[in-house]
Amino acid sequence: MVNVESSRKGERRLSLPAKDLMAAVAVTRFGLGARPGEIEAAKADPQGWLTAQVRRDGADLPQSDGETAALRFAWMRDFQEQRRMERQRKDGETPQNGAAFMDAQRQLRERVNGDFLARAQLGASTPAGFRERWVLFWANHFTVSSTKQITSVLIGPFEREAIRPHVFGRFEDLLVASSTHPAMLTYLDQAQSVGPGSMVVSRRRQGRGGLNENLAREILELHTVGVDAGYSQADVTEFARALTGFSVGRDAEDRAGQFVFRVNTHEPGARKILGKTYAEGGVDQGLAVLKTLAADQRTARHVSRKLARHFVSDTPPPALAARLEKRWMDTGGDLSAVAKALIDSPEAWDPTPAKFKTPYEFTLSTWRLLGAQPSAYERIAPVLTGLGQRPFYAPSPKGWPEEAGAWASPDGLIKRMQWTQGMAAAAADRTDPNALAVQALGARLTPPVAKAVSRAETRREAFALLVMSPEFQRR
Repeated sequence: MVNVESSRKGERRLSLPAKDLMAAVAVTRFGLGARPGEIEAAKADPQGWLTAQVRRDGADLPQSDGETAALRFAWMRDFQEQRRMERQRKDGETPQNGAAFMDAQRQLRERVNGDFLARAQLGASTPAGFRERWVLFWANHFTVSSTKQITSVLIGPFEREAIRPHVFGRFEDLLVASSTHPAMLTYLDQAQSVGPGSMVVSRRRQGRGGLNENLAREILELHTVGVDAGYSQADVTEFARALTGFSVGRDAEDRAGQFVFRVNTHEPGARKILGKTYAEGGVDQGLAVLKTLAADQRTARHVSRKLARHFVSDTPPPALAARLEKRWMDTGGDLSAVAKALIDSPEAWDPTPAKFKTPYEFTLSTWRLLGAQPSAYERIAPVLTGLGQRPFYAPSPKGWPEEAGAWASPDGLIKRMQWTQGMAAAAADRTDPNALAVQALGARLTPPVAKAVSRAETRREAFALLVMSPEFQRR
């Protein structure tokens, strides 16, 4: 445990553990698991090793085909047209459209699978594990999912364009970038939202418009102030009205696949949200609400608790969450400063491994232990799907759950063991299991695990015992 000392005033304060143990915690908790030699490299200055990974110009970008969200969206529009034509093809007709459609389906899968593989390969090989974990937190915080086909091809560009460049900048910039990206606008149906009193409805002189509250609700509940902030349904509706007009260009003349503001679908008038009034201002009205929410202390509190929960414990220390919240407010939501506050917080260095790895974290940390990476989508996707974390397929806008109970089921552990045995058969015979145990856990390696590994009858058995140990399964 973190040591507790007494100050001159009799107050209790936490002190950091020894550097050997801190190095192991830095790599296995703050990062994504130890690569060969990584814990040893962090020993000289574990906190400095982490701080060096925080950089203003954002996080690393996975290898990609170079296609932007705009290009992907335009391609997806063509795909949908091919699908429409194929559905209209009559029996007995030459399957010309059918062949084109099948080829387009293959290209769609290749794009989505390639995006996920590139992200997994970066996670398995990066020397900056903390920086990549920080990205994964924010990508899950601002979840978009392949539950909608049109969104599926935009997830890779969404992370490259809206998340990674801003994760160490201002939260306001990250919030605006994510809220106006085509991936978010299509996933939460914002592109179809029409104000009931907008020009397009007035000109038609019929109907009441199609106001969609999904984006407004999720920004309030998940992305900013949180469900406990005390907002009302009226606040959600008014925010949704402020966001009307936020849409995606449909074709080349309409900035295809890019954020556009449609004046004719925007609900006119002033809005009152969470007690503050916003004057009519077109696109600036919605952006003003986002700016206010980004600066709200309730947002700092909500997101700081999530950060503490992600990095330390399902029941995070209140003092840690409070420290992150204060740093957030003191710096105006400077995420670099918040990341450094996390690194500097003694509660974050408690060596007790309280967080159970998600399937993605588990598989990545195993690849990293071997100094390898998945060579193909098929090498990682099936196991993740079997373990309940299908690639790019979060079940709801809440993202993937953090709690151990979601992943530590008997069935889940059996499936982890089955995959581990397969990895052992492929790689364990080329490794020294005793050295691998030290490489994987450093000073976190306990005598029982070390003994079990050393006494295993085969290297494959030793590898499986190590990877399935509580010390490796938790971080």
